[in-house]
Amino acid sequence: MASNGCEGKSSWPELVGKKGEDAAAIIEKQNPHVNAVIVLEGTMVTMEFLCTRVRVWVNTYGIVTRVPIIG
Repeated sequence: MASNGCEGKSSWPELVGKKGEDAAAIIEKQNPHVNAVIVLEGTMVTMEFLCTRVRVWVNTYGIVTRVPIIG
């Protein structure tokens, strides 16, 4: 269990700079308890914390710009 109380791996710093689609697939393979959601930088999102969600922030080229984390 991660330190945030969620199950499985909770952070993927190694995916910054990778393609968003590839990153989402890796995240879901490494932690089957989460759904990876690709989000374009600048998009407004809700602030609630969910152990079942990982946002994968990408730029207009589809490249991951932030460390994907559970939340």
